[in-house]
Amino acid sequence: MSTKAGMQTAFSSEFEKSISGSDQPDWVKEIRREAFADFVDKGFPTVRDEEWKYTNVAAIAKADWKTVAGEEAERAAASIDLSREIFSEIDGSNRIVFVDGVFCESISAMPEGITAVHFKEAYGEAAFRENFAKIVDPRKNGFTALNTAFAGEGIFLRAEKNRKTEDAINLVFIGLSESAGFPRVLYVGETGSEAELVEHYLRAEETAYLSNAVVEVRLADQARLVHTRVQRESNSAFHIVTSQTELGRGAVYDNTNIHLGGKLSRHDLGMGFSAEGAEGWIDGLYLVDEDQHTDTHSRIDHRIPNCVSHQTYKGILDGKSRAVFNGKVFVHEKARGTDAYQQNKNLLLSNDARVDTKPQLEIFNDDVKCAHGATVGQLEEEELFYLLSRGLNEDLARNLLTYGFAEEVINKIKVPSIKKALDEAVLNRLHARLDA
Repeated sequence: MSTKAGMQTAFSSEFEKSISGSDQPDWVKEIRREAFADFVDKGFPTVRDEEWKYTNVAAIAKADWKTVAGEEAERAAASIDLSREIFSEIDGSNRIVFVDGVFCESISAMPEGITAVHFKEAYGEAAFRENFAKIVDPRKNGFTALNTAFAGEGIFLRAEKNRKTEDAINLVFIGLSESAGFPRVLYVGETGSEAELVEHYLRAEETAYLSNAVVEVRLADQARLVHTRVQRESNSAFHIVTSQTELGRGAVYDNTNIHLGGKLSRHDLGMGFSAEGAEGWIDGLYLVDEDQHTDTHSRIDHRIPNCVSHQTYKGILDGKSRAVFNGKVFVHEKARGTDAYQQNKNLLLSNDARVDTKPQLEIFNDDVKCAHGATVGQLEEEELFYLLSRGLNEDLARNLLTYGFAEEVINKIKVPSIKKALDEAVLNRLHARLDA
């Protein structure tokens, strides 16, 4: 039996169990069935697919994954010391917690000032019906199809018209057991709304598991969203996330992505403009070591005139780690007045580290302002010599230069405890004696 056929058989049993015990409306079940049929037809992507040629997911395809039931996740959640796992700003009044891909109400505290409900309570809402599985195409690849097929566990967030949410909305995803989780988030920001969304992907144990998430975001006219994503999964885990944001007239989206954990991690992110005057920032930092593999594929679609997009991604690689960055900016024929900027900079701290970077611009209109670029290099010897001549030990000097490289992205983080954790992750990369 081939790996593809074997995985279809294994997931078929899990899927039938999931959908037969569901009380979802028929239209949702139909979307799920179509998505599973697409997965059965395609299977997981392989290195023969252009978009995946540098990222081999054969280890995911070969594993015998099982899903976790709600009762099982709730029992496991009771054993987690949340105060140790989460950042200090996530207090008792604002956290939405998933364990092994399952929403756990017992350790969650739903945020105020925004509609935040489990999918099972959202099916009657017009905004849910209009957007669920419409922003991220379930047929994009085998992972999006599989997530949609198992879309029973998810959170629907709706920021109300002309209302500002004072506190950040914290989504906490904790990997615990050796299982496959399929969490899903749908965020709809109504006209004039303003909010901050923080995704935390954490580990409670250093175990192997699959986190396969989908995040859909739609911002109406003049809506604003600050969206931060921090991935600190187990270094034995597989982390696959697909996110897509659609912006209305005058909407503003500010997104920062931090990748620290995972044996293999992949983030497919997209942003599209549906009306004039919108602005979007998609920035990120990946810090990998040993034999970690991280992959970022982005696509920004300028379909409408007079919109702005900026993307800055930086990578720090050590050991035998590998990173992939593929950024695409499409300026369509009618998108005059586009202002698009994209850059990817990489710092290699080891001769064994490797990065494949490919920023791309496709422009079909002359009245635009666009630029892109990529760099791959090591620490400057002159800068290192200068710090050593001032009495710093070599480890500390290297770490300070490394921090200076990452500082541009780190300083975008507004949550103090997250910024502190990033400072420590970079500064202590070589366990330097900071007091030397």
